[in-house]
Amino acid sequence: MENNWSEFLTRNSLPQQYVETANSVFAHIVNEIVTQQKKMTGKPLFIGINGCQGSGKSTLASYLVTVLENLHQLRVISISLDDFYYSQKQRKHLAANIHPLLSTRGVPGTHDVNKLKQVLNDLTRQKNCVIPIFDKATDNPLPESLTLPDKNHPDTINVVIIEGWCWGVDAQQPDELIEPVNLLETEQDINAVWRTYVNDQLKHNYQFLYQKMDLWLMLKAPSFDCVYQWRLEQENKLRQQQTQKDLIFNKETPNSLMNNEQIFHFIQYFQRLTEHAFKTLPNKVDFLLELDENRQVVSCKSQKPTRLGNI
Repeated sequence: MENNWSEFLTRNSLPQQYVETANSVFAHIVNEIVTQQKKMTGKPLFIGINGCQGSGKSTLASYLVTVLENLHQLRVISISLDDFYYSQKQRKHLAANIHPLLSTRGVPGTHDVNKLKQVLNDLTRQKNCVIPIFDKATDNPLPESLTLPDKNHPDTINVVIIEGWCWGVDAQQPDELIEPVNLLETEQDINAVWRTYVNDQLKHNYQFLYQKMDLWLMLKAPSFDCVYQWRLEQENKLRQQQTQKDLIFNKETPNSLMNNEQIFHFIQYFQRLTEHAFKTLPNKVDFLLELDENRQVVSCKSQKPTRLGNI
């Protein structure tokens, strides 16, 4: 297990003490996952993780994969909602036909939900399927994909983890869309066309997928103010990873990563639904992990939620 932890820490650029803290904080969550998985008959246990940008969703998912596979001998697949973003070409089509802001990836309506639905259905039936991989450095999906084993394979999948910044978030009421929440909406969505489209997409194309989740976790930031700093750190990590890849393969990748000013502009696309999630999601998840400004878990609450996706 020591080698597994070393690889996990290296892959996620984490300090050694992360493992000790995580083993203590997340022990109850791991035990509940193992308990619930034993009750499943023929299909994987589906786990949804919500958290704002930079909150540590992918790190938590990676930790759960490492623990469940190596300590509990479960076959686990981790999926990011980000990997289902449309290509630049597809988003430009949305921008031309609906609203210019849809050229930027991020909000509901910029994901290929039909592909996501197919993947979730295939995983439910333990069918062989392809999970897309989105490259944020080039702002486009990669041609390479991960192929999963079919039902007759000895490594039948036991747990599927899906994480995303808007994963699990309910649509807003129409009257909540009237007032802009930031400068982006004030100047570039004057008639609320963009945010209304995003809200409609969330209501009609995402919420029914939530019903497939068996357990929900939320990483809750203290406020949206933390997102900018966390997103800066996330972008720097992406930049370092891309540099390492380029050195390994002796090539230079066209860079679509953002500078500080671009990140400040970018996070405004996420503000409305992130703040909506802060208000509406905490009582709807099985485990609420409250974070401080340094992304440390200060509280881990286990609760019986109002099930998501009941629309």
